[in-house]
Amino acid sequence: MKFVIQRVDEAKVTVDNQTVGEITQGFVVLVGVCDTDTYEIADKMIHKLLNLRIFSDENDKTNLDLKKISGELLIISQFTLYADCKKGNRPSFINAGKPDFANEMYEYILKNCQKEIPHVAHGVFGAHMKVSLVNNGPFTVILDSNEICG
Repeated sequence: MKFVIQRVDEAKVTVDNQTVGEITQGFVVLVGVCDTDTYEIADKMIHKLLNLRIFSDENDKTNLDLKKISGELLIISQFTLYADCKKGNRPSFINAGKPDFANEMYEYILKNCQKEIPHVAHGVFGAHMKVSLVNNGPFTVILDSNEICG
């Protein structure tokens, strides 16, 4: 499982020119799933995500997590995080999770984030989406379950 986390001042996702999810200060999280992922892996990744201290405190030190700033989440499924670019110039997506399983894991992540964060917006699984955001920093962190759980 892979999470690309961007600290944002605002963000939204649209499908067919309709806004389907929108947040103010918080994280945009791009989620990639592979077929070897489990609920246990998802739980560890969610825990790391929700406790990641990358918001500034009163001394401008990155000491605050999402909950401390009453931050919001915009979670987007993105199978392209598992692009394999080793051969040729056209990526292979054979390592990405099968759609039914990936959607199940994505929904699990959404549900469990909603237990701790009051405002969790999201995209539409499998849809062509447009994501716009104002990345604050810029500050982007990549969580890979091979590093977090391995």
